[in-house]
Amino acid sequence: MRNLIHGISALTLAFGLAVAGPAAADNMPAEGGLVWTPKDGDVIRFDVRRQGKPFGTHEVRFDVLPDGTIEAHTNVKLRAGFGPIPLYRYDLQATERWQDGRLVELEGEVFKDGNKGSVTAQADGPVIDVDGTGFGGTVPATTIPASHWNVAATQAEKLLSSENGQVIDVSVRPEGREMLDIAGEQVEANKFLLDSDIDVTLWYDDAGRWVKLSFAARGQEIDYVLEAPYWRDRG
Repeated sequence: MRNLIHGISALTLAFGLAVAGPAAADNMPAEGGLVWTPKDGDVIRFDVRRQGKPFGTHEVRFDVLPDGTIEAHTNVKLRAGFGPIPLYRYDLQATERWQDGRLVELEGEVFKDGNKGSVTAQADGPVIDVDGTGFGGTVPATTIPASHWNVAATQAEKLLSSENGQVIDVSVRPEGREMLDIAGEQVEANKFLLDSDIDVTLWYDDAGRWVKLSFAARGQEIDYVLEAPYWRDRG
């Protein structure tokens, strides 16, 4: 289960492209920016399933501070076992802070199958200073975390792991549009294949909101199932 999605970011999970349909270039931000702007209190919550069975949860909760800073708090918990015997455990907690559409801070900690990792990062002019167990140094200020909720990552060639600061090389390919059933609501979405250590498929609606994720690891299918349309009654 290594890098389940790069810090999910790995499920960090863990990204210009011309997309067939309304979510094409007109709906894409400048490099590293935001398309969909979360509102205070928004929560994206996925049930994570392995081979169709419960595997854990992936939640992103948003706070908007009085100065306009957007905080994205990611909490991922995955468990696998044989009866009462635990065989695999993954816990990720990460916080991103965005100002004026740019990442200004990142903090993350992961416990993955007995191993720990961490990262802190802070914007400094044209770069972001990264101090992580997987990488220490600078990356361009336009770099985006591999936390998946920001559709602007589909324009990226490199992503920053929320687990350990690793810089992840990615190649993203648009794969058309699909109609998805999200808790009984029909949602038309744009599909992307993210090619990296493992192939991850991501879906975003025309507003740039993350609505689905799937990938295979060790021959097992992992699927993110959205509990409910998190934009309902919020505009």
